[in-house]
Amino acid sequence: MKVCIVGASGKLGRYMVQHALDRGYEVVGVCREKSVDKLEAFKDRITVVPGATNDREVIKNAVAGCDGVLTVLAPWGVHQYSSGTARAVLDYAPQDARLVFSCGWHITLDGQDVYSRKFKALVKVFGWVGRLTRFVELSDQIEACRQVFASDTRWTVVRGSDLEEGESQGLPVWSRHVGDPILESNKTRRVDFALFMVEALGNDDLIHEAPAIVGRQTPSALAHSGDAGT
Repeated sequence: MKVCIVGASGKLGRYMVQHALDRGYEVVGVCREKSVDKLEAFKDRITVVPGATNDREVIKNAVAGCDGVLTVLAPWGVHQYSSGTARAVLDYAPQDARLVFSCGWHITLDGQDVYSRKFKALVKVFGWVGRLTRFVELSDQIEACRQVFASDTRWTVVRGSDLEEGESQGLPVWSRHVGDPILESNKTRRVDFALFMVEALGNDDLIHEAPAIVGRQTPSALAHSGDAGT
């Protein structure tokens, strides 16, 4: 399998690169030119395409001939970075390619997610501060996912809880909706978020799903293990 990882130089991206290589996949990584050095550990093992991930020509070249595309929908800046990235991937990935995108719990597929007051307040404040500082644009990430949900591609949008570093706890468990008790712990190891993304490439049951995930060894996941989506 040939896989393109869009946003390969970030922490999540580098974990995805390693998981993909562990499976023997051919890997193409896309990252900004100033971040290429972060992929030095994978030198001669992957192909790196430098450039902005919302640059349509960069994405067109990177995804050519790929069986799967893993995309980190980073809401950076105020120049439609997420939606530009998503649109380019949707437009240029091969027709039958498996597309897996990452985002947070604040994204909803069907409006059936149930959020706590604390969570909604944090999203509101983070979004306001992001716009004020011109550093983050959460509304554009929402737009990016809207475009994915409306497409007829073989997509999955993986919605992550709060991320933490640490040794792998195994493949996270998931639910279709935030508010499910299994997700209450709201913690996932970053290495396992990446693992779920890579595993989703081969899981057709996740096509047109937006799984909200949580760490397999968290208290809520252990308490409701019989209800796990995977």
